[in-house]
Amino acid sequence: MKKLFKTLVLTIALMLPFAAFAEGAADNKTVGEVNYENEGSPIEWVITAEKESDGVFVVTFDGAIKEGFHGYPMTDFSAPYFEFDNAKTVGDMTEPLTPVEHGIDEMTGQPSLIYYDRAQYVQKIEAKDGQTVTGYVQATICTNDTNQCTSNAATFSIAMPGVAVVEAAAAPAAEQESGNLDWSSIIQAILWGFAALLTPCVFPMVPMTVSFFVKGSQSPAQGRFRASMYGFFIVALYALPIAVLVLLSNAFGTNVAGDIFNAIGTHWIPNLIFFVIFMVFAASFLGAFEITLPSSLVNKSDAGADKGGLIGIFFMALTLVLVSFSCTGPIVGSVIISSTSGGVWMPIITMFAFAVAFALPFTILAWFPSLLKNLPKSGGWLNSVKVVLGFIEVALGLKFLMTADQTMHWGLLDRETYLAIWIVVFSLLGFYLLGKLRFAHDDKVEHISVFRLSLAIGVFSFVVYMIPGLWGAPLNAISGYIPPMSTQDYQVNGRVENANAGRKYADFLHLPHQLEGHFDFEEAVEDAKRQNKPIFVDVTGHACNNCREMETMVWSNDRVLPMLREDFVICALYVDDMTKIEGGKRLGSVNAAFAQERWGVNAQPGYILLSPDGETVLAGPRGYDTDIDKFVEFLNKAL
Repeated sequence: MKKLFKTLVLTIALMLPFAAFAEGAADNKTVGEVNYENEGSPIEWVITAEKESDGVFVVTFDGAIKEGFHGYPMTDFSAPYFEFDNAKTVGDMTEPLTPVEHGIDEMTGQPSLIYYDRAQYVQKIEAKDGQTVTGYVQATICTNDTNQCTSNAATFSIAMPGVAVVEAAAAPAAEQESGNLDWSSIIQAILWGFAALLTPCVFPMVPMTVSFFVKGSQSPAQGRFRASMYGFFIVALYALPIAVLVLLSNAFGTNVAGDIFNAIGTHWIPNLIFFVIFMVFAASFLGAFEITLPSSLVNKSDAGADKGGLIGIFFMALTLVLVSFSCTGPIVGSVIISSTSGGVWMPIITMFAFAVAFALPFTILAWFPSLLKNLPKSGGWLNSVKVVLGFIEVALGLKFLMTADQTMHWGLLDRETYLAIWIVVFSLLGFYLLGKLRFAHDDKVEHISVFRLSLAIGVFSFVVYMIPGLWGAPLNAISGYIPPMSTQDYQVNGRVENANAGRKYADFLHLPHQLEGHFDFEEAVEDAKRQNKPIFVDVTGHACNNCREMETMVWSNDRVLPMLREDFVICALYVDDMTKIEGGKRLGSVNAAFAQERWGVNAQPGYILLSPDGETVLAGPRGYDTDIDKFVEFLNKAL
């Protein structure tokens, strides 16, 4: 028994080097698969690939020519044709075998060169380890006796030697999480927080509030502590209600918060309500009437502020929030709406950023009271700020009407109409800054300050920038805030037809840049199987600003667009479309539930790369990120 065991161990030991050699050989050379368009081809190909160096492979096409036939070298007019679908060739093709001279060519007067029995062609390509390269080969093969020629075509696929790099399973989730942190919304929220301080409802309260904390404190340290708590309570009053909603939602294991935020951002009813609210506030800002909360509510809060300690400070913060509502209400609405496409946590983060920016000056000025003397005095300039905000409210309010129009397909606001309104609104704003327009509570402008002139120049420059958009210019800088190009009635190069006409839902849904694709997942899978291409899933929405920015700033790039057009089958899943489909359900609701259950995507945009059968996730999910190099790298993961 011991002898048998020793023999077995010795045999395995001796075979290990040969096994390693065989495995190394398999890694260094691979054989491809060939599919002929017609049966009985007079030439049979054996395609092999060997690794020459990092990223460079040698592909050999070895053709066995049947008896009674011959083929031609690359120098002949009847030379074979080779095409690689997804790899770049390096240098010219070479021919290791020497063709045979066979008479004189009547057209060139040179010796006619042909291959008998066997032809061989070698081409270097750029590819990745383990990458499957596909292509097409066509050869003209003729009979020896009658010189009857036929063109024989075949497709091929061959995996490059080596092991493909596979991402860790946790990478997609991390990628999605990082992509959902929408810094543009956060920065906008901070800017809105500072802008709210300049409104007539808030600015006059800054010196009064700071003076109260400084003079009503027994020591500078106590004044600073009370002012810091005042700022803390302001932040809490803005951000805490949204945070509680999300935390309660997660505690009960539901996605109520996500559904609510998604409904606020995409459903036509809240968007229409916000449009009306913005127009009402805009009219108030322009001087038509004054919006105030019920005095009883403000008085109760003010009475609570007379109490001492932290309770009194809390009620002072609540009073500020209530009194400033007529100016900050639409701003807070803008902050929440702009962040709804970034996932459940984004409204909390953006509202926190807004509240910190709004409360920070109160705290800083209380810590350094000497800065108060540098603040400008209240006056007519505050009303000018209010009027400017009124114009901006009109422009931003149209965004909500546009969202409702897109999701319901009413056809009210096409791209030209929307831009025309914006051009007029911002032109009037420019004239107001120059003192050519006056409203009810405005002082007469005797002269124009350099600051107002600079603002007017900026506004009119923006107007000039928008004008070419009436004829189809992309306007990448504001693409997320205007209707998509598919609603454009007229373009300089003519009306472009729908590239996906006849496909499911293509009569009311569109892809940018005339890309071909699908709006139904099952239809996309069938097409991907037929073409043997990976699927590019785009979880998107009509109300998604970041989606439009990605399409105009990233998709349009000359490195990205050809890949989307040629290497993928695109499937755009709109999660906010209100069209009723089979079973009476809304298309957007069905797509949103599908994306959440299948890939855990609850924010837009969400990009997932799938295998042709739609089952295997090759890369993603990936969120909003305008880094083109990273997006190209993301696409290459599936190739």
